[in-house]
Order: sequence, then C-alpha cells, then structure tokens
Amino acid sequence: MAHEPRILISGASIAGPTLAYWLVRNGFRPTVVERSPALRPGGNGVDIRANSVRIAERMGVLPRLRERATDIRELTFVDAADRRVAGMSTSTFNGDGDLEIMRGDLAQVLYEATADDVEFSFGDSIAAIDQHEGGVEVTFDSGKQAEFDLVLGADGLHSRTRNLAVAPEADALHHLGVYFATARIDTELGRPHSVTLYNTPGKVAGVYRSGAHDTATAFFAFREDRVLEVDHRDQDAQKALLRGYFDDQAWQVPTLLDQAAADDGFYFDAVSQVRIPAWSKGRVALVGDAGYCATLLSGAGAALAIEGAHLLATELAAAGGDHRIAFRRYEQALRPTVLRAQRSVRASSSMLIPATGGRIWLRNQLTRLMVLQSLASRVYRPVEVRAAA
Repeated sequence: MAHEPRILISGASIAGPTLAYWLVRNGFRPTVVERSPALRPGGNGVDIRANSVRIAERMGVLPRLRERATDIRELTFVDAADRRVAGMSTSTFNGDGDLEIMRGDLAQVLYEATADDVEFSFGDSIAAIDQHEGGVEVTFDSGKQAEFDLVLGADGLHSRTRNLAVAPEADALHHLGVYFATARIDTELGRPHSVTLYNTPGKVAGVYRSGAHDTATAFFAFREDRVLEVDHRDQDAQKALLRGYFDDQAWQVPTLLDQAAADDGFYFDAVSQVRIPAWSKGRVALVGDAGYCATLLSGAGAALAIEGAHLLATELAAAGGDHRIAFRRYEQALRPTVLRAQRSVRASSSMLIPATGGRIWLRNQLTRLMVLQSLASRVYRPVEVRAAA
C-alpha cells in the first residue's frame, strides 16, 4: 500500500462495527459515523449462524453473545381464545452452535469490541459524496467536510450512502407486499421462552418473550401489495396506520397496540429487499442491508452483515487496499449466498402470514404432521461463504 487508506464507514449497528474491527486487524484505520445520537437498543431477535458464529468467535465476542442470547424454544400458534393450535421447535431451523440475540444486544457487543480502536462519531451523517480520481470528498450534516480514500455504507435498508453514490432508493428497494412493526412491551404477555403468533387472514400479531430479558417484544405484520404513503421516520402516522389494519378486538391485540404505541423505540416499515446490479460504484461500497437486505423474514440478515463485513475487510487487505479488486471479489463471493437468502422469503412469509383462513388451517395441520418443520429446516439453512483469512 502506498499509504494507509482513509476509510469512512457509515452506520454503527451490526455490519459497521464488524467491518471496522476487521479493517483495524488488517492494518487500516477506519472512522465510523452514525446518524443516531447513541446506539439504538431493542429491536427484534436476530440469528447468528454457521460462518458468522466462527467470525464472532475469532473476534473474541462469542462468550458475550451467548451470555446475552435469547432462550426462545418454540414458535407457538394460538387462536382468538389464546389456545395453542400448532407450533414448532426453534431447533427446526437452528444448527449446533447457532444462537439468537436481540439486535440491540448484538450491536452493543460489537461496538464494545471495536470502540477502543476506532473513532465513532454519533449524531452525524453523510450529507453529500463527491468522488474524484484520487478520493472521496464527504460533507456531513454537521457541516464538516473531510477527504477519504473509500466510503463504505453499512447504514441499513434506507441507506443514505447507497442513495447518494450507488443507486437511488426507488430503484434499489423491492416491496414484498408485507409491512412489519415491532415494539417493546411488558413481559407478562405471551408465553415464556416462545414466539406466540395469532393469525387472521393476511395478518399476524405476536409476542416474542425471552426469559433472559426484562421486556418482551410485540410484533405485527400484514399483507399489503400497495406501497403505503407513510414516512418511515413518522412514528405517529405509523402507529395510526397500524391500528387501522389491526382493528379487531381478539386475542391480546388491543393491549399489544396500546403498549406498542407507548414505546419510543417503536419500529414500522415495509418488508423490502435491496436488489441492485452492483454493490459498489467507484470508491463507495455497501455492506449488510444497505447493499443486499434479504429482510427479517429470511432469518439471515445479521449473519449476512457479519459475513459480508468480514469478507470485505479481508479482500481489501488481500488486494493491498486496491478497492477495484477487493470490491469485485467481495461481491462475487457473497452474492450467491445473498440470492439464496432472498429467495427463501416467500416460503417463510407463507408460514408466518398465511393469506387466507384456509391457508392458516393448512399451515396448522402441516405443522402438527411435522411436514412444515422439515420444509422450514431447508428454507432457513444458510449457504456457507468461502472461508476467509
């Protein structure tokens, strides 16, 4: 390397800190900028599987991840009277050594593993990117400007880095006909050690209740082919819209809606995949959901973020900092895994959000007959990416 590349990472959730960790270990000195004023707690449970488990072990964070892991044992399907009508063990789609952890807990552990070696700038974001032959001029929301050799976007589904430098959101996001909401609620709701789901045609309300945490999580999903005109940052409008779709009084739906509305960490968005022809343009590359979101229905988002971040850092080191070689090798190695994860979503959405009453009944019968468990084990098993140095 002629000089030590100056690398800016946008995003401090999962992919960003993991990428920063491995860049430092490979001799780079990255800076991480994060729009939120602090790490965001809460979120849904995410899976760490296969290669991502081994990467976490090499980072020295696996014991801490296991300490904070959830203890969910079953998906439990209930009727309006809260009677169990079907279910399946989470061991159906988890392999030996796999673990599940809340997104906020995972982000915290990854940040702690990286913070001593990396400069983090919270409460700021990229406002403009100007690429030229020798580097990238970045202007921040704060008004600051700085020059970098590379900019790496790890800033999620609505990535500003992607929008500014790689592909506009209108071209990148592909709506899958489902909307999803989640919020923290009291732990007395739902069943211990279980994800409890109540279905009506095209809708599901549920409670994610891990005995290892002092709050539970409510979640809602509904089918809607239209792209709804609601700002993904306007919580009040989102909460009102959600109540409009879940207007029945059955099961625990009214209580879940009330408690979800009281949570400042309430999250609502369309279930969308990011599909773009290239994950980089010039000196800017994308990692995690910013480049190839498979959606939470894939069960693979966190693993893809960790594996992708590790792979990108490894390729940059192997190429001596030559981003053209590194970006190409990174995408060639990971894209087949991403495509498989994205294809799995149709089967999982059919299981979790059956479109009709007849399909709800069929799902429950197949689950009782152990047929769905066999199908789920194939849907959720991720493909290995090649071992990286």
